[in-house]
Amino acid sequence: MLVVAALAVAVLAFVIASPGSDDENGDPAAETTTTETQTEVETQTETAPPEPPQPSVTRIRIQGGQVVGGAKTIDVERGEPVRIVVTADTTDEIHLHGYNITRNAAPGAPARFNFKANLEGVFEIESHTAEDAGLEPLVAELVVNPS
Repeated sequence: MLVVAALAVAVLAFVIASPGSDDENGDPAAETTTTETQTEVETQTETAPPEPPQPSVTRIRIQGGQVVGGAKTIDVERGEPVRIVVTADTTDEIHLHGYNITRNAAPGAPARFNFKANLEGVFEIESHTAEDAGLEPLVAELVVNPS
């Protein structure tokens, strides 16, 4: 009986110490499970929804009271987010007509416009500082097209 118990302990130790399904016997059940798991992961990866694109930012620079490169045209669809950053070398007040949004710009502190285009049409963005100085006030035109 002692011999049988020793033999049982030896068999149990061998089973515990032996490698699992990684042996070279080619266990088809193990291979199928691995393949099915990989397929499930690949399927989950393929069906994940794409991240929405980040809205583009229109950057405008005013130097010496004039827009560098001339007034910009910004085209968007109704309902899209609008992001505009206006930098200036002097203190300025930037006004988006139609939406009636006014932002102040100063050296190191740009005017930032961040809103949803919910009105269709063409809207002027003007520099009140340029206008007060008798210069061309047009900074950009925002064109909001029907969606």
